[in-house]
Amino acid sequence: MTDPHTTSPAPREAAGASPGHVSVVIVGAGFAGLGTAIRLLREGHRDLLVLERADEVGGTWRDNAYPGCACDVPSRLYSFSFAPNPAWSRRFAPQEEIDRYLKHCVGRYGLAPHLRLGCELRRATWDPERLRWELDTSAGPLSAGLLVMAQGPLSEPAVPALPGLAGFTGEAFHSAGWRHDLDLSAKRVGVIGTGASAVQFVPHLQRTARQVTVFQRTPSWIAPRRDRPVPAWQHRLFQLSPTAQRLARGWEYLAREATLPALLGNRAMSELGRREALAHLHRQVEDPELRSKLTPDYALGCKRVLLSDDYYPALVQPNVRVVTDPIASIGPDTVLTTPRGGTPAASAGTAHPVDVLVFGTGFRVTDASYAKHVIGGDGRSLDEVWQGSPQAHLGTTVAGFPNLFLMAGPNTGVGHTSLIHMIESQINYLLSTLRLMRSRGLGSVDVRAEAQHAYNAELEERMAPTVWAAGGCSGWYQDRTGRVTTIWPASTWRFRRRTRAIDPDEYVLTVPRVAPDRSGSDGPVRAGAGEAQPGS
Repeated sequence: MTDPHTTSPAPREAAGASPGHVSVVIVGAGFAGLGTAIRLLREGHRDLLVLERADEVGGTWRDNAYPGCACDVPSRLYSFSFAPNPAWSRRFAPQEEIDRYLKHCVGRYGLAPHLRLGCELRRATWDPERLRWELDTSAGPLSAGLLVMAQGPLSEPAVPALPGLAGFTGEAFHSAGWRHDLDLSAKRVGVIGTGASAVQFVPHLQRTARQVTVFQRTPSWIAPRRDRPVPAWQHRLFQLSPTAQRLARGWEYLAREATLPALLGNRAMSELGRREALAHLHRQVEDPELRSKLTPDYALGCKRVLLSDDYYPALVQPNVRVVTDPIASIGPDTVLTTPRGGTPAASAGTAHPVDVLVFGTGFRVTDASYAKHVIGGDGRSLDEVWQGSPQAHLGTTVAGFPNLFLMAGPNTGVGHTSLIHMIESQINYLLSTLRLMRSRGLGSVDVRAEAQHAYNAELEERMAPTVWAAGGCSGWYQDRTGRVTTIWPASTWRFRRRTRAIDPDEYVLTVPRVAPDRSGSDGPVRAGAGEAQPGS
């Protein structure tokens, strides 16, 4: 593989006008969308488009360019299995390298003609008569045989609706929209949120800002990062021997899978991880009062375990304060907190002066807005069907939404390894479905409600003893009903096995009344509604 660090970025616009109908439309040009498109092209499916609302590819690795942004999954695993990169500079790749890697993949696999950049999907409606998706986009109408939603779970920043925020007179921004133009050297910066992004950018703020006040609602478990440069000899080895790189990736995968029992309810393994994290905290924070503030009261892994070697050292510096009292409101140049258990009245609070607010408050994972704009065969949106608790079959298909595929959908997240492994498993499932549709001349596939229900009932049973369900915390792993609808509660090889091929018996298979038009098309049909056929 050519070094992606020396490859030109992808074109900002693809050549050609958008056609009226496409066999497969993919929404989102991050890892999930680009990976899906590449695999489709490699298997001969040329009639596809990737819609991306931004002017460049990259997804979350394009948007999250805050100081210190890097992956918390080892670089060997955080790449496509079919496009290994022998030139990662560090064990945990920084944001700019991952972004360049994705742009390199666009060029390497010839995706540019299939990209529609600056094109936002506004609404998608299933047409049960024509057996296709009718799409309203910012570039005009479009229709698709298959619709793949691959915008990713970390694509919509979440900013809490704090009282008074609209009246704040300073600069305020989310970490996914970092203001690199701001000079913070003389500023008092307030940080709201202490999750994965914050532990990476707070050390930068400590070094650059006059004063940093970290408003912490819940402390995170933080383990040593143990990042290091990749030695030059390893670069040379991987360039000369792709087999050696595949073996190294396989070893990394097995090592990560070996940690999973700690999250599935193995108390002995969980205790080992807890002791390591506490020892890390005690080594880096001497002040017992601050240590107490930073010590979680829930099980390790219930929330995302963070990796950092410089977050705690930043918090002990004289220009940083950690405030654990709840935020009551935002003033023109202050954040008002109230004592825990107190009232939100201004007279009972403490005013913390700030010039800039930075939100490290994560993303809309279980309530993404796209669900309101995808309309199924009965006229209801995904949002109306889910009612705050997303469910799918194998995290990929949803009953009542024929020919719709979700990448990184409900219960496909992982707390111990690379999400890309899960995404590639879903791509396998999509390809299997396309083969079935082509071999049988199908116009649509719609997962049976009973199959979806049985699958999700199994998930709930598997989830019950895990740390995500029984660990004593609340967070973005859970939806607004309290169900854990983000995490896959088993080993990733089990998911890979279950998504190897579609089971026709789990789907309503519809043959169009008019024979599929296969002239130049390699996906589902451009035909009228038809009749369901037995699954097998």
